[in-house]
Amino acid sequence: MTSERPNPHRSPGLHLPAWRHRFIPRARHLQVWLLLMGLALVLFTALYVLWDGWSLSDALYMTAITLTTVGFREVRELDDVGRLITVAAAFAGAALLFGGVGIMAELLVADLASGRRERRRMQERIDRLVGHTIVCGYGRVGSTVAHELRRAGREVVILDVHPASLDRARADGYLIVDGDATEDAILDRAGLARAAGLVASIDSDANNVYVVLTARTRNPDLFIVARAAAPSAEAKLLRAGADRIVSPYTMAGRRIAELAVRPAVVDFIDAALSGGAVTFGIEQHRVVAGSPAGGRTVGELAAEGVVTLAVVTDGALEPHPDPDRRIGTGDELVVSGLTDHLREVLGSR
Repeated sequence: MTSERPNPHRSPGLHLPAWRHRFIPRARHLQVWLLLMGLALVLFTALYVLWDGWSLSDALYMTAITLTTVGFREVRELDDVGRLITVAAAFAGAALLFGGVGIMAELLVADLASGRRERRRMQERIDRLVGHTIVCGYGRVGSTVAHELRRAGREVVILDVHPASLDRARADGYLIVDGDATEDAILDRAGLARAAGLVASIDSDANNVYVVLTARTRNPDLFIVARAAAPSAEAKLLRAGADRIVSPYTMAGRRIAELAVRPAVVDFIDAALSGGAVTFGIEQHRVVAGSPAGGRTVGELAAEGVVTLAVVTDGALEPHPDPDRRIGTGDELVVSGLTDHLREVLGSR
């Protein structure tokens, strides 16, 4: 599934969600009702003042208790004209009150039927997220990405414009935002400023480039992974600010080849990365100040069952580090071992 290509000349008011088309006329009904109520209050107050010579305060009070059908006694004795005015005010008040009840009931039903309340609650949950991942596009690739992220314990927000995709994401239990991922306001609703990562998995390279460029501009610290269908799009996505580029077709070809040549290796890596019922795994761990791994050697970690496969320092990959290699703050460790040992020694999730 894909978002529409952004159009700089598009007016935001021309593409309202369906529920807003249904809700706005009902809101206008409420405005008309309030206007009629105000006009009735002014009209009958003026009639009491002009025809019966009442003071403004007496006329306003009489009009208010009549229109609202409160039923207090008359402020003054009424002549024939005053009684006719009161009868007209009583009928007008009853009609307006019943009409108001109907409009409010219609608004309440529309609010429930349109899902606006559910959307508000979902937006409140999104607004509380920190360190989550935004997945743009919930098609075959995006849904798989979201599933794997959730299995890894990450909070995920799905962003898409297609109702069918959003319905599937909602049914799968994800937080969703209905809108074009190329628009700043929609990315803000998904919590871009507080997010840890973004995956651009729209099936349009042009839209993915635009999403990456927008996201990188608004959150320079965001880790961005982008999908590229055409090889020519990879360089554009990198220039736009993507940290990693993935071509599903290229990766599928490589995986098929690896399965044909080294099936046992592929099975082992899949099991280690699956996060399922296996007791071992391969994890990435960033060493921060106060981290249990900080200041220790690769050999010391190995003695506790944590095998360091590689150390990444300032973007430079150091595979199979020497046992005497001391771990420093800022290093990224690629480690393998029993899940319990990884959690205990490294303080991982």
